[in-house]
Amino acid sequence: RLNQAGADWGFYPRDPLARRIHQILADRVLEPGSTLLGVEYLATLSDAPVVVCANHLSYSDANPFEILLSRFGGAVLADRLTVVAGPKVYSSLRRRFSSLCFATIKTPQSSALSSEDAVMPARDVARAARRSIDIAQERIRQGDALLVFAEGTRSRTGGMQQMLAGVTRYLEEPGTLVLPVGITGTEALYPIGEETLHPVRVVARIGPPIAAEALRDRAGGDRRLMMDEVGLAIAVLLPAEYRGADAG
Repeated sequence: RLNQAGADWGFYPRDPLARRIHQILADRVLEPGSTLLGVEYLATLSDAPVVVCANHLSYSDANPFEILLSRFGGAVLADRLTVVAGPKVYSSLRRRFSSLCFATIKTPQSSALSSEDAVMPARDVARAARRSIDIAQERIRQGDALLVFAEGTRSRTGGMQQMLAGVTRYLEEPGTLVLPVGITGTEALYPIGEETLHPVRVVARIGPPIAAEALRDRAGGDRRLMMDEVGLAIAVLLPAEYRGADAG
């Protein structure tokens, strides 16, 4: 499983053993006070198609979020979690192991954000992106909750960047709910340029779900405006120093 994860643009199921090991190791890296807030909003999701949109601070963002869900009343959502992951998530043995804690869908980053994918012809990048979107939509139809870090790349400053308009492609299943999540603390857990984990206090805040169809109607179908609204919904969940592009 470790060797296969990320070998191609596609879907990779979770591994129960990897997930259990991370749950045990979490006690060493999540400091007291790490918590999940807004869990009451999860009760309103029922069996609806769900796309979780969160800010992006670290390669490890999805791992503490999954653990906090499991520990603080969100186990049902944690069991449904499938994460849209860029190529760097699979770039080392440690990262591939961490990716097995939940299902993942490997997708190329926007060519405007990633130098690594620049070696691929634009047509190949577009084809791989289309494949990942098709797979994601099928997983949503099968009941998975899709986790998307809609900035498309980690923030280098801690401040949130503008959401990618293309993320709206994941919101096309009828009845889809967008669940905004603001995460703090993970930027120090696995700092940029380091390969060592550091104990930190991680807090994830869940906001009220937003109907994707209502987003589309308010934006008049404008994908950029739709994701700007999602960005604002995440920003209000974050301390001021994390809001970045949506600080106003």
